[in-house]
Amino acid sequence: MEEPRRSYGIQTPGTKGVPGTKRYAMVIDLRKCIGCMSCMVACKAEYGIPLGVWRTWVKVSDKGSYPNTRRIFMPRLCNHCDYPVCVRNCPTQATYKHKDGFVLQRYNRCIGCRTCMVACPYNARHLLPAKRSDPNLPNMVVDKCTFCIHRVKKGLVPACVQACVGGARIFGDMNDPNSEVAQLATRERLTVLKPELGTSPSVAYIGGDWEMMDEPHSYTNRTDQMVSEFNDFKKNHEGDTFADIVEGEPTMPQIANHWIGFLKTIPHKAKDTLNTFKVFLFG
Repeated sequence: MEEPRRSYGIQTPGTKGVPGTKRYAMVIDLRKCIGCMSCMVACKAEYGIPLGVWRTWVKVSDKGSYPNTRRIFMPRLCNHCDYPVCVRNCPTQATYKHKDGFVLQRYNRCIGCRTCMVACPYNARHLLPAKRSDPNLPNMVVDKCTFCIHRVKKGLVPACVQACVGGARIFGDMNDPNSEVAQLATRERLTVLKPELGTSPSVAYIGGDWEMMDEPHSYTNRTDQMVSEFNDFKKNHEGDTFADIVEGEPTMPQIANHWIGFLKTIPHKAKDTLNTFKVFLFG
């Protein structure tokens, strides 16, 4: 019996294996990734992405112990799921699934509530800052990888794929048996992130390392550069919207400053907030 096609809200149903439809996907061959970060640079240049956030990024992990050690890399980006959790959690229908498999954003509908960021199981979304070097670019809305749909519609591959010097990123229509991604799926063992969630990701890996695919391990093993850039981003975008804690600095003063900034934005609710805080502390 054929499994029924699921649909959530305004998104199109999943197209995996459905004849007559497209399902653009990316296969990342980790055996070829050399950690050059060209994909990150190309993506930053294509979209003018602010410091501290990424549409695509590369995780780095050192395995083994001296003298038998090796360094492995794992590129990450939005998984453009066939059944995206972010879409059905967005309260304004700002995020949606395109009929060809792209998961996209409507900036004009986004209210910056970050519900999709919390819902995304792959940590693939970020909030754009209020001030940007180019005032014509979106701000105070959620952003993410779009598989470079503007390039794909012109017959080009995404910027990160074109910039990959090792040829580790392969992009195409998974429903087209003649495409390279479909052929790789038939002859290689592909793995996806968190398959147990049933999101059916459109990003798959060859030679995936399960320890590196584990989120807690990846977080604790971030490079110093990624930690430093993210801290710079937080320091340069202070306020109640960017209330993340800067790592490596005293926590309580930061919390107090964020709380004061929050109260300034809602003076009419300051009394109620203070009373709630007292109950929280003293019962």
